[in-house]
Amino acid sequence: MIATIQTNAKSFEVDLSKPIDISISIQHGEKNLTAWGIEAPHISPVVSGDWTGKVTEGANVNFNNIFFNPHAHGTHTECLGHITRDFFDVQDCLKTFFFFAELITIEPEKHGSDLIITKMQIEKALKIKNTEAIIIRTLPNGIDKISKQYSGNNPAFLSADAAKYLREIGIKHLLIDLPSVDQEEDGGKLAAHKAFWNVKNTTLLNSDARLDASITELVFVPNTIGDGAYLLDLQLAPFSNDATPSKPILYEIKKV
Repeated sequence: MIATIQTNAKSFEVDLSKPIDISISIQHGEKNLTAWGIEAPHISPVVSGDWTGKVTEGANVNFNNIFFNPHAHGTHTECLGHITRDFFDVQDCLKTFFFFAELITIEPEKHGSDLIITKMQIEKALKIKNTEAIIIRTLPNGIDKISKQYSGNNPAFLSADAAKYLREIGIKHLLIDLPSVDQEEDGGKLAAHKAFWNVKNTTLLNSDARLDASITELVFVPNTIGDGAYLLDLQLAPFSNDATPSKPILYEIKKV
């Protein structure tokens, strides 16, 4: 189905019958990815007395509890409430959900024992003006990202200058295939988060902090998907929290 879409940036045509799902779903057990030292998610049937919520055990329905952490177990979208003293709900961050986006691929640079995505790399990779969202795919890009155990491995991250640059050129929604835009252990600096959201003080929020900007982490973009312009449909699970599981969908743009 071909549809004409109008975003804040552009008007264009997309084929809505060909979605590209770049989310990583949450599943039970050790096959699921993990980060931040959190154990694997757990999905199990409710047990109440002699009743177990599982059809194979005699129940009429499957009725599971799910224990997970949105930051550690799959694709998630977060707002600045992730780093502020005061509570901000990610559900209030997004008022619309379709955005003109650019997908770029970057191999992080080695700096000592760190792998860093730099401002210069992003400047060179971006080809399209007036984008509202950016998706950063990092190299190497193996299917192992879907089940990777990130904890204690110092994954690649975004430099503060790169995050500031994205803010300055008007990117509102940053998507990346890493567990965080910041270094795994940085002493609590969270420099990239702060630079992107323009948060100068996490205890007394500055008036120009970006309440309407989001960061989505732990996406996975297959190598078969080419860099370039896409329509992004950023779908959020309805949890009232600083972050929530999300399902970003890309659509190839047919006509700009």
